[in-house]
Amino acid sequence: MKIALGVEYDGQAFNGFQIQRNAPSVQQALEAALTRIAAAPIRIAAAGRTDAGVHATGQVVSFSSPVSRPLSAWQRGVNALTPDAVKVCWAKEVEEGFHARYSAVSRRYQYLYYEAETPSPLLSGRAVRVRKLDDDAMHRGAQILLGEHNFSSFRAAGCQSRSAHRRVHSIGVHRASDLVILDITANAFLLHMVRNIAGVLRQVGEGVRPPDWVGDLLEEEDRGLAGRTAPAAGLYLVSVHYPGHEFPAAQPPALLRALGGLDRFG
Repeated sequence: MKIALGVEYDGQAFNGFQIQRNAPSVQQALEAALTRIAAAPIRIAAAGRTDAGVHATGQVVSFSSPVSRPLSAWQRGVNALTPDAVKVCWAKEVEEGFHARYSAVSRRYQYLYYEAETPSPLLSGRAVRVRKLDDDAMHRGAQILLGEHNFSSFRAAGCQSRSAHRRVHSIGVHRASDLVILDITANAFLLHMVRNIAGVLRQVGEGVRPPDWVGDLLEEEDRGLAGRTAPAAGLYLVSVHYPGHEFPAAQPPALLRALGGLDRFG
């Protein structure tokens, strides 16, 4: 069987998605549970290998199983064996050639800032506190990133991609109560690309830089000019698109559901 799973997780509980020595990872937790269900070693591929502290409501993973199991085993059975911080939302059988990473044509991320004078214990690790942001200015600056560009100014130093060119299909900044949300979809992302964009737009929102500074950064192709990378805590992988596959729609982060941000999610 070739199976795809939709996965949600709280990144605070893991040292990133990818399996590693002596540190908990999403991949390790899922593979351990899947191996028990299959009674054979299972290795998974993921649509995006998120960093430590990054969350997901719409991660997709795929794997091949040497044995046949009902889809309920790959969902409810796995969920009985995983920590509370990671759960399978759905399971679907797919064709043998399907690959969670290489079959995807776009990925969608959201980054959450919350405006508050004092830190919120309930939002700690799930959104990043700021004083006040001009979300309209941030949105104007974000539009400069639409289309295909060289995103060298927004890639981490450790990025191993051979090309810095990526195509941004849609991007916007909007408000849901005291949350300011960066919403971006692209064909693929460079290492820390969304967090670096979020950090740049925060400077625009705080009035430190004008919106057209975003265009200057694109032209300079110099990561050193863009400032600090935004913290991992505000970042969510919310959906992945696969042509020809009708996977269940991912839910927005719970913060947006609670604050009525659903109308901007779909």
